[in-house]
Amino acid sequence: MAFVYLAIRCLCTFLISTTFGYTSSSDIEIKVNPPQDFEIVDPGYLGYLYLQWQPPMSLDNFKECTVEYELKYRNIGSETWTTIITKNLHYKDGFDLNKGIEAKIHTLLPWQCTNGSEVQSSWAEATYWISPQGIPETKVQDMDCVYYNWQYLLCSWKPGIGVLLDTNYNLFYWYEGLDHALQCVDYIKVDGQNIGCRFPYLESSDYKDFYICVNGSSETKPIRSSYFTFQLQNIVKPLPPVCLTCTQESLYEIKLKWSIPLGPIPARCFVYEIEIREDDTTLVTTTVENETYTLKITNETRQLCFVVRSKVNIYCSDDGIWSDYLLTKLIFFHSFYIPEFFCDR
Repeated sequence: MAFVYLAIRCLCTFLISTTFGYTSSSDIEIKVNPPQDFEIVDPGYLGYLYLQWQPPMSLDNFKECTVEYELKYRNIGSETWTTIITKNLHYKDGFDLNKGIEAKIHTLLPWQCTNGSEVQSSWAEATYWISPQGIPETKVQDMDCVYYNWQYLLCSWKPGIGVLLDTNYNLFYWYEGLDHALQCVDYIKVDGQNIGCRFPYLESSDYKDFYICVNGSSETKPIRSSYFTFQLQNIVKPLPPVCLTCTQESLYEIKLKWSIPLGPIPARCFVYEIEIREDDTTLVTTTVENETYTLKITNETRQLCFVVRSKVNIYCSDDGIWSDYLLTKLIFFHSFYIPEFFCDR
């Protein structure tokens, strides 16, 4: 009996809705427009670009909604997109200007405003690239930058292939905190041609993207520009450790000890690599985090050679460059030894 009553009630509701033209709000398709005036803007920071846009048209029906935007961008040719969800009307990030950039964005309406399901607009798209001048072979070759002892940055390069002697290169750099890109003021020259740059003190430049552009000029042909991005803490080459000493703790134990490299790098930022050669036959390499190491030897050992070098560890950088080696050599006479190099720098 209850089933018959429910069926009659549903039938009456259907007839009333049909007769008077009522439509459920869930049957209305909600649409939203994409953002307006989407563009990629180059402020002259050598790869640090602005992506900006304006709100979509016809948002009057969603004044109480928090509108969001899904932004996707990448260098052209990359397999992966970077995706950002934001409520702002702009976003900033670094790109490789050796390649083009493509980006797309659409509007998102949250489910609270759209009867329980998120609504997305169509995509708005933008691209950006620097028109290349000169053939690729004319750009600088073998660009190499080293941040010596976390104090002094030096970059060097080789001239492009097939360029003439009248070709010269100029380096510009920028990182967040500078008002505008700066040109190198202390070039390294060979035969009057710039082949490197010694940078001044770079205040507050660590743990930021450091952007470099090297362009060129020639009276005979256009020269292709090159763009590079580094984080300086990842290209640090520290000084070697100092005062490597060896102590024979027992007949079969040698204790190595050294001091941290000179300079501003904190002790907690170092890792060390030790190479041990025994009687010119056996080579052992080990990595340690402290400034000591104990080595087991045999009574057959007649000569040991130790070298140790330093590097910034994973707690202070993502990568780094090993220092030069510090060396100490021992010659054994039964249970006694003579250090040939002691506290060598």
